Amino acid sequence: MQVQSLEVTTGNSRDIDVADAVFAVPYNEALLHQVVLAQMAGRRSANAVQKNRAAVRGGGRKPWKQKGTGRARAGSIRSPIWRGGGRAFPGGNENYSQKVNKKMWAGAMRTVLAELLRQGRLQVIQAEDIAEPRSRTAREWLLRAGGDDFLLVMGEVPLNLFLGLRNFPRVGIAGWQDIGPADLLQYGRVLLDVEAATKLGEVYG
Repeated sequence: MQVQSLEVTTGNSRDIDVADAVFAVPYNEALLHQVVLAQMAGRRSANAVQKNRAAVRGGGRKPWKQKGTGRARAGSIRSPIWRGGGRAFPGGNENYSQKVNKKMWAGAMRTVLAELLRQGRLQVIQAEDIAEPRSRTAREWLLRAGGDDFLLVMGEVPLNLFLGLRNFPRVGIAGWQDIGPADLLQYGRVLLDVEAATKLGEVYG
């Protein structure tokens, strides 16, 4: 299929070919939902590491003899029922990751790219590096690109453009191999440069 690509520097546009197998597939909500949840779960960090009674220092000696004191029997001052003792069921080793195979990941990427294109939220551009890594120069680049609140996906990320855009909180910039379905849905628009669109078509097509 053909889509229009915007030349950011001049404002001109021309038609380019993109892979139908990636940008024209039907919407699969269940698959996309499952993969996005798995991607977000993989980013989740565990709680602060807590110690059980074996990990708390001390408590190697029985605090008093078993019988004859009138007190409850005790084997260690690091028991979970003692002040300063270990936790009975310590947290901190949780693993929230979910397995997603390659076919599911590729299917979710095709689904989200095609749906963003149908909604008019995905645009193919021809972008070049800016002259200097300054916010003022980057802001002029943003105006030509149609405003902020977008994820810029490129084949190779230019250094000056990356340094200039990183100060804008609603603008993301990444290489095509570093993105997932959740990243594409995080922003209002997605801008693909021609090289990234070609690479995505080759890998997921």
